[in-house]
Amino acid sequence: MRKVLLLVFVLAGLMLQNEARSQQRQISGRVISGEDSDPLPGVNVVVKGTTRGAISDLDGRYSIQADQNEIIVFSFVGFTTQEIAVGNRSTIDITLSPDSKTLGEVVVVGYGSTTKGDLTGNIASVKGEALATIPVPNFQEALQGRMAGVFVESSSGKLGEGVKVRVRGTTSISGGNDPLYVIDGIPMTTTGAIGTYNPLSDINFNDVESFEVLKDASASAIYGARAANGVVLITTKSGTKGKTKFNFGIQRGVASPTRLREFLNASEYVELMREAGANVDDLAFVESRLTRYSGWADWRTGEVDTDWQQEAFNPAAGTLNANFSASGGDEKTRFFFSGAYDKQDGILIRNDFERISGRLNLDHSVSERFLIGANFGLSRTQNNRLAGDNQFNNPIQLVALAPITPIRDLNGQLYDRPTATYYNNLIDSENAKWLNTSFRNISNLFGEYKLLSDLKFRSEFGVDVMNQNEEQFFGSRTNLGLSTNGYGRSRWTRIFNYNTNNYFSYSKVFNNIHNIEAVGGMSFQKSERNSTFVEGQEFPLDELRTLESAARIVGGSSFETSFSFLSYFTRVNYKYGDKYLATISARYDGSSRFGENNKYGFFPAASVGWILSEESFLKGNDKLSLLKLRASYGLTGNAEIGDFDHLGLYGATSYALISGLRPTQIPNPNLTWEKTVQLDLGIEFALFRDRITGELDFYDKNTSDLLLNVPVPATTGFNVQRQNVGKMQNYGFEIVLNSVNIARQNFTWNTSINFARNINRVRELAAGQTSIPPSSSRFLNGVFIDQSIGVFYGHAYAGVDPTNGDALYYIDAQRNETTNDFNEAERMFVGDPNPKFFGGITNNLTFKNFDFSVMFQGVYGNDIFDGGGGFFAANGDWFDNSTRDQLRRWQNPGDITDVPQARLGECNGCNPSSRYISDGSYLRLRTLTLGYTLKSSQLEKLKLSTVRIFFTGQNLLTFTKYKGWDPEVNADYLASNIFQGNDFYSAPQAKVFSLGLNVGF
Repeated sequence: MRKVLLLVFVLAGLMLQNEARSQQRQISGRVISGEDSDPLPGVNVVVKGTTRGAISDLDGRYSIQADQNEIIVFSFVGFTTQEIAVGNRSTIDITLSPDSKTLGEVVVVGYGSTTKGDLTGNIASVKGEALATIPVPNFQEALQGRMAGVFVESSSGKLGEGVKVRVRGTTSISGGNDPLYVIDGIPMTTTGAIGTYNPLSDINFNDVESFEVLKDASASAIYGARAANGVVLITTKSGTKGKTKFNFGIQRGVASPTRLREFLNASEYVELMREAGANVDDLAFVESRLTRYSGWADWRTGEVDTDWQQEAFNPAAGTLNANFSASGGDEKTRFFFSGAYDKQDGILIRNDFERISGRLNLDHSVSERFLIGANFGLSRTQNNRLAGDNQFNNPIQLVALAPITPIRDLNGQLYDRPTATYYNNLIDSENAKWLNTSFRNISNLFGEYKLLSDLKFRSEFGVDVMNQNEEQFFGSRTNLGLSTNGYGRSRWTRIFNYNTNNYFSYSKVFNNIHNIEAVGGMSFQKSERNSTFVEGQEFPLDELRTLESAARIVGGSSFETSFSFLSYFTRVNYKYGDKYLATISARYDGSSRFGENNKYGFFPAASVGWILSEESFLKGNDKLSLLKLRASYGLTGNAEIGDFDHLGLYGATSYALISGLRPTQIPNPNLTWEKTVQLDLGIEFALFRDRITGELDFYDKNTSDLLLNVPVPATTGFNVQRQNVGKMQNYGFEIVLNSVNIARQNFTWNTSINFARNINRVRELAAGQTSIPPSSSRFLNGVFIDQSIGVFYGHAYAGVDPTNGDALYYIDAQRNETTNDFNEAERMFVGDPNPKFFGGITNNLTFKNFDFSVMFQGVYGNDIFDGGGGFFAANGDWFDNSTRDQLRRWQNPGDITDVPQARLGECNGCNPSSRYISDGSYLRLRTLTLGYTLKSSQLEKLKLSTVRIFFTGQNLLTFTKYKGWDPEVNADYLASNIFQGNDFYSAPQAKVFSLGLNVGF
């Protein structure tokens, strides 16, 4: 009987089990973040009480078998766990609410995306919406002060020019130091443009969803040979499923210089110059020159008092931005479309910038497994450009003209030499043009196929095509065209850069605790550059400005160059129990830029993380909601040198009208990458339910095999050869602190602070070499072992001899021994252009429908050499107009002052020295925005989804001790790795006030 009952129970159990199995079905869906509506990869999806589980893929999608009576549990580090009953549904889409914002934020990484919680590397992220209303021509300037360890500096207030970006310091002496920029998977063209034009100005950053900067080796090593200077990932906006949303925005502003210098007026100028002449017994010569410079006026009566500085600046400077976008889609197809017009009239005369851009991003789900898409970005940029800071036709150099000189003669013509002290470059405003036009196409196609539920293959092909043309004409009255009856030049450059990425992505959870994500594939890039130029003279009329009208073609050339990269890469992320993290990554790079013996390099990195707050002894702690430790170590490279530095090159030559070849470069088949090894130790934390969050990082970057031009024996027939010698170190720390100060229904106040300290040291040069001293007595930047790159090395100014007004210099600074003979003075370290600290602080407030944001950015501890001081702050050495501080010159025995006696033509203190070096530290109110968004009731009447009116100010206040126009400066004609912190008639930054309107419907 017992056996019969047992058999009945077994049969019944089997029947119930089969019935349960028959009720199980495929449940699928998508998991998104409630914080920003982005997909969440890596979410654990488990049937409660069972071992059946899955993990969401890179698009947040999952698939799992479940019974209608079962419950599915969705859990992810940094988000609140949710339990959902299956019921009769086969599709369950879910939005997870962030539990810890620090861990839940989705960030883009190389060849994929992840969450902040799963990161073991250091990545700084800024959302595009935070920069959308900043009135600057390129996104680099908009990033200033927003990322710890990312130093951004504009060279001057000229539009469309280069911006210095350094991620954790300068790693190379003669190679590139800019980060690698990647937009939607395409390594962008950032060099090779005509002149000092900035190719990144072609990008409309209103189209950008996010900027991520990969700073440490763990984050950046997947880009291998080009990641030593950091990597900037730019992700453009994409469409989302739902009703089509339209947005229109317009912004209009006025601009002015952040600061003006004080120069002498006519009577002060006459007083100083007459005194300078009398002090050298040559008053008659001075007065004859004053008569010449005063033109039709009489310098004795003071009837003319020209403010030449005011003439250099544009009173109609301003900005205009108009943009339109549409986005939407359905389950199959999503799209984002935009168009924008940007116009900036620079604060300097003759300088303006215009950009017209459009973008179309599409993605289409062919099936549940197959996704295809395309991103198209087009732009046309026109930039009326200016001469280098050291040229007489740079508008700022108008300040050198005497204030006693009228602007025009009695016939209405602009004065020029010999009446004007120097060239009156206002003539260029009437008699010259300098227009740079760039057409840019940055587009890519991609396809993604899901081979298995946890394995995908993605293929991308992209192009970055830049066609650039520059037309210059200088008429017969200009400085350049005066002796040639007009001068014209036309330059053309095309850069065709194409790239393909092909890689697999794998993501799977084992036993609900082992989470593995992997990516692996290959990349190929090739960039080709073609350039030509032609120049001509002798134009019949100044109104005929193209080279077709030139009687003589006096020069021309053309060249082409190219480089390519072939790469293989991989990354594996492992997470155990949502607490223990590990990442390994590597890239194997091959480059055409290096010698036959070293064309390929291997760049690995590894990192680990531990989320202590997920441990049982801390989990659920209200005061400490996150504590995460991480460490990384890895190797990256730098390949930013000439395309053919490793080859033995020959150039064309001629002898007796017979063409021939001559060697121009000695080969080096062993030339290879600069290598940077970086250690990063970091802590991430969140306190009081994320009311306070932050990061603290320490890093140590050591670069070896520097790519330097090294002296070689003259018996080789050459002076230098590019070799791998030398070492450089950057080390420091970064602090990021975010706080929710007030969080009420009608009032919120958030603060974000970032702070960084970087120490740069040159550790080694070529064998037996201890320095690369300044290349000329006019400059002070040099390279010295155990000093920062570009330190100022020269004569130390010791002030003025109170007995006779002589300029004094130190022979021995420690002993306080001085001399009035500049050539006898000792050369020493007199300053450092590298900042000791830099950072930013942002406060965001909302009150009902009002929003307010204010961001301060600061730099501390850097020095600036004002090279123009030897001309306009030279106590009357020549007839340049002087700054007002020269009025405190020494005049009588016993005078205590820092300005020597005025002596015409004797350079009493005008030599390059520490006299013209000053503290460049500053604190700047970088941006201020006040906005108002209409209420829902008002929007319903207007049948609009959003309307926001706002005011934005840029560079409104600057606090600094620097004496020049602007402490954010690096003279464009000198700007390089070594030449930093130089000011030479460089334009100040623009102060901008603008009003804007955004409408959504």
